[in-house]
Amino acid sequence: MCMGTPTWERKVRVFLCVFGLMLSVYALHVELSRESDPDYRAMCDLGESVSCSKVFTSRWGRGFGLVQFFVAQDSPLNQPNSLLGIIFYTLQMALGLSLSKKAALFLVFSSWVSVAGSLYLASILAFVLGDFCMVCVSTYIINFALLFTNLKRRKAIEGMKEKAR
Repeated sequence: MCMGTPTWERKVRVFLCVFGLMLSVYALHVELSRESDPDYRAMCDLGESVSCSKVFTSRWGRGFGLVQFFVAQDSPLNQPNSLLGIIFYTLQMALGLSLSKKAALFLVFSSWVSVAGSLYLASILAFVLGDFCMVCVSTYIINFALLFTNLKRRKAIEGMKEKAR
């Protein structure tokens, strides 16, 4: 990462983004494996109500369950949520290299969007699917931690800009 970024932030961002990427890649693997083999059993499938593959292959596992209302279910625009996670964590990592105010604002904005998506999907998980997904809950925690990290970064960058004046 670049000079001027606090060491704690670099370490936290790398940890969160790498862990988020690993979980998202795993989720995509589970979904694709389950689609090609309905008998596939993922490591995260621990029981009837603790099943990540049940969640990933539900209608809410693609486009947050909302995109299908606007395009066909098999449309290229209706992608797995895990693919969106891969893009999100990659952007968080890449933009974390920049100390620009615009990058900091985008990091915060995208984190708020991810937290809103996490809250939405958590409510679907609990109240609609009645399931517990360890991979999903872990990504929700990562998203909240990234929001906290990005808010601290934005405040620090604004402070640096004020001192430079």
